[in-house]
Amino acid sequence: MPSASALFEDGWYRFARRLDSPNFGPRPAGALIDLLVVHSISLPPGVYGGNEVQQLFTNTLDWNAHPYFKQIEGMQVSSHFYVRRDGAVWQFVSCDDRAWHAGPSQWRGRANCNDDSIGIELEGLEDEAFEPEQYEALAALASALGQHYPVRYVAGHEHIAPGRKRDPGAQFDWALLQRELAWPAEWFPAASC
Repeated sequence: MPSASALFEDGWYRFARRLDSPNFGPRPAGALIDLLVVHSISLPPGVYGGNEVQQLFTNTLDWNAHPYFKQIEGMQVSSHFYVRRDGAVWQFVSCDDRAWHAGPSQWRGRANCNDDSIGIELEGLEDEAFEPEQYEALAALASALGQHYPVRYVAGHEHIAPGRKRDPGAQFDWALLQRELAWPAEWFPAASC
């Protein structure tokens, strides 16, 4: 496996398909990038394989293309990464920058998780199982991120914004991810592993 420095250039992962999002900003001075946040998304909900997520993250989604899009019209959001059902990895924001994925949030005694986290969206829904290819790609990506950044925590959007978000949901296999990474169980949400 290439060294961590060979895996990233200016925060861009060499094994991801790059599509730049305008929805990002600088991290605060001294931000410690130690949290991975796992999300799930599909647009429209439950529909897989299209380019709507990429269009949402790049502000090019046609709000009139589906009735659901009217509910999210005008949103300006992004994630660092997006893992398709087939395991393909896309990147929208350099990991050195602050993507707009978490919203109001708190984890490990710190608020504003966007400041010091890396957001990873999985193509899927909260109540549906994820694909083996997604776990494989997620584990490889998380391992690479852990070699390059001081990652010590992994949580779901549901954990950092309880009551507001439910993703990745009950079908996400935290124990499998922990075993694949061989990271300490205490780095993951309590009772997940």
